[in-house]
Amino acid sequence: MSGAANMAPSAIVPANPLYRSRRRFNFVVLAVSGLALAFGLAWLIWILGTLLYEGTNALARATLYYQMTPPPGADGGLANAIGGSLVIVALGTLLGTPVGVLAGTYLAEYGRRGWLAGATRFLNDVLLSAPSIVIGLFVYSVYVARVRHFSGWAGAIALSLIVIPVVVRTTDDMLKLVPNSLREAAAALGCPSWKMITSVTYRAARTGILTGILLAVARISGETAPLLFTALNNQFWSTDMNAPMANLPVVIFQFAMSPYEDWHRLAWGGAALITLAVLGLNILARTLFHRST
Repeated sequence: MSGAANMAPSAIVPANPLYRSRRRFNFVVLAVSGLALAFGLAWLIWILGTLLYEGTNALARATLYYQMTPPPGADGGLANAIGGSLVIVALGTLLGTPVGVLAGTYLAEYGRRGWLAGATRFLNDVLLSAPSIVIGLFVYSVYVARVRHFSGWAGAIALSLIVIPVVVRTTDDMLKLVPNSLREAAAALGCPSWKMITSVTYRAARTGILTGILLAVARISGETAPLLFTALNNQFWSTDMNAPMANLPVVIFQFAMSPYEDWHRLAWGGAALITLAVLGLNILARTLFHRST
């Protein structure tokens, strides 16, 4: 009896059948999870490797950045598409960000009670998960079909509708993380609500809000479907926002669907360029969020 009492717990626990079955189940689950992780990473590495392998040659050519999109069989670049994408994405961000920040501020600061905030959050989540082609068709029906021509403005409006729910969700979540003690301290000093929001809560949550804006820019940078129905394309350099405007996603789509090898090379280069830009934005957003936490 005394010998059994003095045995270490580690010598008793492994003999328990329930313990052994749980260890076997844990091992199986970990093995399946590891295989699933390896399966997903293999496809991701394959896609990125193929993209970089095919697009490196195009990225290394200086003509990619200053020549216009060429006709079949001619040498050229993507200067007009790059410039058009920068303009459309910038305008879409400028149009969508103020609306998203103000809506998120209302939800976090004024909509803590009542049915309107709950309904708004639900509709925002629906819009956040809506396919981008639906947004493109919506802008086409309410704007493009009425003015009877494609335009850069239509493309910017479509992208802004994608930016808004991302910024709303991020702003709402970041402002909720601000401690109420900061709000109470500002109110105790006689600070009005609008002053407290702009001077206290915005300052405390500005890094998280900026992170959400950068993620929204990364989201819209490669959207093709909305621009097919709104901005369409333009083979030449154009800064007229009231006319069809070249952009990288649509040019990549059209060049990739063509039978011409030189267009395929430019399509790979454009795809690699967008991927690297989105990667840089995601790294920047994660870095800012990491510093804020």
